[in-house]
Amino acid sequence: MKSTFSGWRYLWKSEDIRSKLLITFLLLIIFRLAANVPVPGVNHEILKAFLNSTSGQGNLLGFLDLLSGGTVSNFSLLSMGVYPYITAQIILQLLIPIIPSLQKRIQDDPREGRRWQEKWTYYLAVPMAALSAIGQINIFNSLSIQGIGQEILPFGLTDPATALQSWTVLIAMTAGTMFAIWLGELISEYGIRGQGLSLIIFAGIVSQIPSQFVSLLADEQTRWIMLALALIIIVVTVLVIVYIQQGRRNVPVMYPGRRMGNRMSMPVKGTLPLMVNLSGMIPLIFASAILQFPAIIASWFVRSENIAVRDFFLGVQNFFSATGGTSNWGYWVIYFFMVVIFTFFYTSVMFDQQNYGDNLKKMGASIPGVHTGAPTQKYLSTVQRRITLVGAVFLGVIAILPFLIGLLLSSFGLSSAANQTGIFLITSSGLLIVVGVVRDTFQNIDAELKLHGYQESLLVR
Repeated sequence: MKSTFSGWRYLWKSEDIRSKLLITFLLLIIFRLAANVPVPGVNHEILKAFLNSTSGQGNLLGFLDLLSGGTVSNFSLLSMGVYPYITAQIILQLLIPIIPSLQKRIQDDPREGRRWQEKWTYYLAVPMAALSAIGQINIFNSLSIQGIGQEILPFGLTDPATALQSWTVLIAMTAGTMFAIWLGELISEYGIRGQGLSLIIFAGIVSQIPSQFVSLLADEQTRWIMLALALIIIVVTVLVIVYIQQGRRNVPVMYPGRRMGNRMSMPVKGTLPLMVNLSGMIPLIFASAILQFPAIIASWFVRSENIAVRDFFLGVQNFFSATGGTSNWGYWVIYFFMVVIFTFFYTSVMFDQQNYGDNLKKMGASIPGVHTGAPTQKYLSTVQRRITLVGAVFLGVIAILPFLIGLLLSSFGLSSAANQTGIFLITSSGLLIVVGVVRDTFQNIDAELKLHGYQESLLVR
């Protein structure tokens, strides 16, 4: 077991790999340039004043800003990033086991089923992008009115005075999302295979880290405390993420022997590795998406002439936008439990789709002491649920880490530093994405090197 990085010299020697890397970098540069194109009609002076106010520091906007690579805070045409596509993908994945006809389509012809799923993910991403755009604009406007008393962007699809501009903005933002998705697909097809959307999100997160650290150094009284704490959190979080993501429960499996002429070889002992965190980042994204809907719906009613109605929906919006920071503990409790619940739910859906019981039975393999078929599937499901508890709690803690750090800083009398915990949204949820993308990218490059005859690996052996 030794680590070798001598394979790096082959990256530029192989013409095919070199072309894929250059195409990937070029497309990522195009994405970052397009991310700076603003939405038409935005009042940037009001936007800047809003972002400088405390009312703009909400977990909802922070998480959206994380996934979009800072384009939400800039109110860019790409402010939704590839987030609507990911949401559409999750919805379809959850619908497949619920609707028998969809499940049958996938099982009868997996290749055709994947094509069908990709096609309808694109179709569903369009209305999801439009709804997300409306919600973001309404939330920005309502929070801006609360904070500085002015709208960032006059918006009203049915108001004759603003209808043309509003429809233009809506179409432009939806098109921006589809453009980002298209760039991701180009990366997957012509660049690093299968990593397009992940690299789009990765590039956005990495681009925010320098500005986040600059903001930490802005306060002279707490700059070194926050910088040291951020570095410690980054190191510890990366170590824990790698440890949990690499965690496996190896279930012993006996594979049948093979016939070699007139002789039959002995059964082969093997293992079936079950992942501690099978769902990855998906539960955080899905829980955040669900918690967005109350704030989006409330944003339609915060301008009601009825004071009671307006105050009620204003409270709903503030609660689900987590604008109260560490004082809004109810939001974080709900967020934690939703992440845990969705981890179990999504893991169960993904695990059942693997159908290990029938697949092992077809191969003639068996788990010692367990009957083949349905009993094997039930046994493996039980084992998977037990180890998923660790992964679910881990994801829940990652989700609420900014809140926990804010409480810790407040308990030491550093209330001003507690308001800067947005950096820890990057160093917790963001690092979970970054570490996963870096690992998957290394694996893909390693596979490409082997495919081209270079046996020395980039990875740890």
